[in-house]
Amino acid sequence: MSNYLIIAQSKSISQRVYNTSKIVNSAPIIDGKVDEDCWQAVAWSGGFTQREPYEYAAPTQKSEFKILYDDNNLYVAIRAFDDNPSKIEKRLSRRDSFEGDWVAVSLDSYDDNLTGFGFAVSAAGVKGDVIITNDNKFDDTWNPVWYVKVSVDDLGWMAEMKIPLSQLRFAKKQNHDWGLEVMRQLFRKDEFSVWQMVPLDASGWVSMWGRLQGVDNISPKKEVELIPYVMGSLEKGEKIEGNPFATGTTWGYNVGLDGKIAVTNDLTLNFTINPDFGQVEADPSNVNLSGFESYFAEKRPFFIEGSNIFNFPLTSGHSRDNLFYSRRIGRRPHYYPELDNNEYVKMPQFTRILGAFKLSGKTRNGWSIGVMESITNKTIGLIDSLGVRHNEVVEPLTNFFNTRIQKDFNDGNTSVGGMVTATNRFINDSTLNFLPRAAYTAGLDFTNYWLDRSYYIKAKAVASSVSGDSLSIIELQEAPQRYYQRPDNEMNVDSSLTTFSGFSGSFEAGKSGGGNWRYGIRTTWLSPSIAINDMGYLRTADAINQSGWGEYIIFTPISIFRKVNFRIVEWTGWDNSGRFLNSGLRLSTDIQFVNYWGTGFGLRREGTDVDRSELHGGPALIYYPNLEPWLSFHTNSRKKLVFSVSGSVDMGKYNTKLHQNIDFSLSYRPTNAIQISITPALTVDYDRYKHVEAIDDNDVTEYIVGSLIRHEASMDIRINFSITPDLSIQYWGQPFLFTADYGNFAKVVDAGNFSVFDQYYNYSGDEISYDKPTDSYSVVDGQDSFTFDNPNFSVYEYRSNFVLRWEYIPGSTFYAVWSQGREGYDESGIFDINDNVNSLVNVVSSNIFLLKFSYRISM
Repeated sequence: MSNYLIIAQSKSISQRVYNTSKIVNSAPIIDGKVDEDCWQAVAWSGGFTQREPYEYAAPTQKSEFKILYDDNNLYVAIRAFDDNPSKIEKRLSRRDSFEGDWVAVSLDSYDDNLTGFGFAVSAAGVKGDVIITNDNKFDDTWNPVWYVKVSVDDLGWMAEMKIPLSQLRFAKKQNHDWGLEVMRQLFRKDEFSVWQMVPLDASGWVSMWGRLQGVDNISPKKEVELIPYVMGSLEKGEKIEGNPFATGTTWGYNVGLDGKIAVTNDLTLNFTINPDFGQVEADPSNVNLSGFESYFAEKRPFFIEGSNIFNFPLTSGHSRDNLFYSRRIGRRPHYYPELDNNEYVKMPQFTRILGAFKLSGKTRNGWSIGVMESITNKTIGLIDSLGVRHNEVVEPLTNFFNTRIQKDFNDGNTSVGGMVTATNRFINDSTLNFLPRAAYTAGLDFTNYWLDRSYYIKAKAVASSVSGDSLSIIELQEAPQRYYQRPDNEMNVDSSLTTFSGFSGSFEAGKSGGGNWRYGIRTTWLSPSIAINDMGYLRTADAINQSGWGEYIIFTPISIFRKVNFRIVEWTGWDNSGRFLNSGLRLSTDIQFVNYWGTGFGLRREGTDVDRSELHGGPALIYYPNLEPWLSFHTNSRKKLVFSVSGSVDMGKYNTKLHQNIDFSLSYRPTNAIQISITPALTVDYDRYKHVEAIDDNDVTEYIVGSLIRHEASMDIRINFSITPDLSIQYWGQPFLFTADYGNFAKVVDAGNFSVFDQYYNYSGDEISYDKPTDSYSVVDGQDSFTFDNPNFSVYEYRSNFVLRWEYIPGSTFYAVWSQGREGYDESGIFDINDNVNSLVNVVSSNIFLLKFSYRISM
């Protein structure tokens, strides 16, 4: 605790200690009323300090707590005094929402000054729980089994908790000395107070808590938890004449098992056998015109919970590049069979996960360990040809393995770690030779903090190796991450390779705490052949990037401002040959006023850009600099009615592009149990030169581009009805409209010319013509003559989920789900709200009805 004591002395903060006692006779009944005799064995502890908005001030309302324990549980009572109990905000919501008034207790039972287990409850009885790692990294995906009740009286409100020791991790020893923090959020004043004061400018959190003493003679609990489930489903869709697989009705069922086993005092094994995630919300609609794959957030509970330990980003910036991207497991099949006339295919939407397990935890010696193993089944597409059916493999049996290890030194100020991933596909069909058979990555990371964790350095190194049929290595070389086939690329496609290896590294240093200033620098290097996408996510290889940032934060109210943040970021990028790629500067400010309204605004300036991916394997294009201002505004988020709006305009020099975006959000709570939110968004883009098609003409590849006007309109609709803290109904729906209208066609004649317009030859009216019957364009340009299809198109979709969730006993749930989808497409490219909405309404919907029942067995 040496780092904490230095800060405490400089701020005149003493470390607080709470002494608990073991229950001798009967344990308290968890009813939200601290009236049992056993509670008299310990004293109330108060003296909380306001942390926000007025640092070090006395809270406007008093808070106190007590802690008891027995051989199996920890008991916590928190009294939140309130001189106006009618103003206590009791908002019902789903778990971990932290809405309304709430209190919380957090424990560092590892006693490593880095790891905390947090348990919170709102005045409405809604639970919240979180694991804190690396001193200040919060993960609310953790859902332990614990018990709590609340009550309201003339003095305020009270929470009574029972936390099973099986949900904590601690050493096997006689006398325990744990980190302790108790917190309270007073909603109507947006006031946050703590039992042990931690300064706002501190870079740490867990390391600065007070102490819980007196916990003696308890043993770690090795719990075994089994949660079997059964599921039944009905899918109703369009019946298509002639298609034997589109009958309009499909019944389904599934059974599986989730479980958790405490292998040792420190390590827990989570596993799932034949999981089903049918109750998970669908991904939002997306139209991607680039060659890169879209990134979607993980929503499946098994992969979300405790995911922090398996996180290994290639850099500490905002990039999503990571050695582990869990959406690879159970993904859509890679291969889609080629069909002849009168052939139909029944394709699984996702590969089946046969089973997966995670072994994770942290030892008393500072070792953090995470091991994940997953197996997905060989996936079959069933093809029907005039009644004759045969199977075709669309995804091989695949094993995904991931190990993450980290060791803490120097009271947690220094850490050294690594990650290894392995993807092995068991390919027995030549049609799948475009997939690698084996892909491995390895990464090392180092972090060191000093001067009370205010300053840091971080370094990472990553290596990858992929092997398989030569076809799979050609696919990697020609993938959007590399485009070795680009005529201006120094790298060339080697069709003889059966292995492919690469490297990357990053370094970062900066100031993360202490005072009002934060700043840092970072650099990242990616070799052209780095390949991690079999289990990870990488958008672009062959890059050397540097960036620097500075931030000034005003933590406490001043004049009309409650909080103010100023930030500046600069960046520059090159490829490995030393060729300049991009540069930019970003200025931004976020402000919260004393009336809790807020605004944010900023300006981003990007310099001349070398775009290596726009022509999807063609030469790199040069784009003029652009300027993007943006502005956001929101009302008081604590009110029943909340409104926000944000917008941006991205302007390219000489009108080469104009991107405009506006988002609205309206949220309303007619009662404490119901929340309705609507978030419409509209994007209108204009690009003077956008990729259309690459055409081989007389052994010469012509890259056709055109102006593009793109409209994208969507609206997220959410309705949350929390009947009780354990019973809720949620609805999410999203209509989505997208149109792409191309014109003013040209061909690329001098790619890479910094006189940007000289890169193109614009076709005149005599050289290009449109043929309506074939919906195509014909080009006659000197001796060249070719045609290409009209690239215009429109997409309209609607996706929705209706979920009733009931946790009828802690850890055991019942789901009733209705999912609906509508998808339509045409070649008009015309944006007309009425016509587009009518087209969406006329699309035949697909509906899935699902019932899922799980039951928790604890041993």
